[in-house]
Amino acid sequence: MSSSPPPETAERILLVEDDDLMRRSFGSALERYGYRVRTAGDGLEGLEHFREQEFDLLILDVMLPGLDGIGLCRRVRETSLVPVLMMSARGDGLDVVAGLEAGADDYVVKPVDTYVLVARIRSLLRRATYPRPAAGSGTEQTPQSGPGVVEFGELRIDMGGMVVTVGGAPVALTPTELKVLLEFAAEPGIVLDRHALLRNVWDYGWDADTRVVDLCVQRLRRKIGRDRIETVRGFGYKLRR
Repeated sequence: MSSSPPPETAERILLVEDDDLMRRSFGSALERYGYRVRTAGDGLEGLEHFREQEFDLLILDVMLPGLDGIGLCRRVRETSLVPVLMMSARGDGLDVVAGLEAGADDYVVKPVDTYVLVARIRSLLRRATYPRPAAGSGTEQTPQSGPGVVEFGELRIDMGGMVVTVGGAPVALTPTELKVLLEFAAEPGIVLDRHALLRNVWDYGWDADTRVVDLCVQRLRRKIGRDRIETVRGFGYKLRR
């Protein structure tokens, strides 16, 4: 890893962490890995930075003064599909569930080794490389008929443009939600277990917290229709044809 400043083309990360030592430590480490990092010490400052410039990924601590990480994530999701990684100091699951329900894509529990943090960042950024439709309704993003289009009732997926519509209305999906939907669409009617989704979408090479999958599916259902993804108890989920 080079000690020179990251290039202008490097991915931009916003790190919001109230612990001064941890903020400096993580910020410096991520810059050594080649990322451009901007930091904030509280949620309101983080929201201000987010509104001032575009970022490729956000890292939000849950416990923040002013505006906590959960509230900040909700504010971000009002206008943006940027990947969000939550950091929690608690392992009891309360923060994890709240963060994922607020729209976060993944989480890590502190203390976390830098290489684990970077692995989760790289996984999120890989998902975000899919072509993205413009924010808002964007009628110019309407998918065209053709071999790259699949339909399941009112659900329509344009594989080429990565545009999803329900009943003709565009649906805004985060990169993680889109990747999960594509996994289901590739094998409609086939049950996909949670651990397979963890490997294929989140790049976990070990047994991880399957609540990440469950809560992502829950958010996806709210966007494409609650009955479109069926739960097969004891096994996983499948997309209804």
